[in-house]
Amino acid sequence: MNTEPDVQNAEQISLSAPAADRPAGGVAVTAVERVLDIFETFQKVQKPLSLTDLAELAGIPKSSCHAIVGTLTARGYLYSLTRPRALYPTRRFLDIARDIHEKDPFVERVMPLLERLRDASRETVILGKRQGDAVIYLQVVESPHPIRYSARPGDFKPLHSSSIGKALLGSLKEPEMRAQIARRPLPAVTDSTLTEPEALAHDILEGRRRGYFVTRGENVPDVWAVSAFLSVNSETLAVAIAGPQHRMENNVIECAQLLLATCSFISRQWSRS
Repeated sequence: MNTEPDVQNAEQISLSAPAADRPAGGVAVTAVERVLDIFETFQKVQKPLSLTDLAELAGIPKSSCHAIVGTLTARGYLYSLTRPRALYPTRRFLDIARDIHEKDPFVERVMPLLERLRDASRETVILGKRQGDAVIYLQVVESPHPIRYSARPGDFKPLHSSSIGKALLGSLKEPEMRAQIARRPLPAVTDSTLTEPEALAHDILEGRRRGYFVTRGENVPDVWAVSAFLSVNSETLAVAIAGPQHRMENNVIECAQLLLATCSFISRQWSRS
């Protein structure tokens, strides 16, 4: 049976998870969330919006939206149109984000190596680290194939069901890894998710013995991934190669060899700097 359309649909679902399903990483600050909701609303609709439409689509009370829009407009992040009466973001947010990103201490430096790994494996390559009780994707280099695993930097993934999450758990000493698994819920993200603590711990220990970690449709149906962790400047990160099952299942070992060579090179390169 052809499963390619299912892979695409699953990817779209995983990328459009509601804010309530994402880890907050701390106490939610409503005002900050509303500012982000406004910009993400413009990203989705990609056209000017009236204050009423913006408030409705962003799910913000109109009075609150009016106050936030007033501040953003005064600071140069939004501009107003008179006919029709509407609002749209300026380039200011983009320019600030680009300036910040260009000075990233790690991501941009390893980007050529991630692209080389993508070219060699022909699958999507992801760089991530732990943030709270989840994985955050720092960089994603997508496969050139039309049918591929697709994600974005800033996406959050569960520790227990994602390949990078397994690698980061596997970087811990066994007693600490087992303790962390035992004290957190392990919900079934897919039918293949490992939800029993002992089964997950055993799988992670097997990955440590191999030197790499594997997920088989545990986070996104019909998507397999292989990952490995590395330490850079006392930060533990992980790199994964992910793709549809029909391409990955016979290439796990080959992808793992490419992945481990890349992680080793990154570690050596950083230790010399």
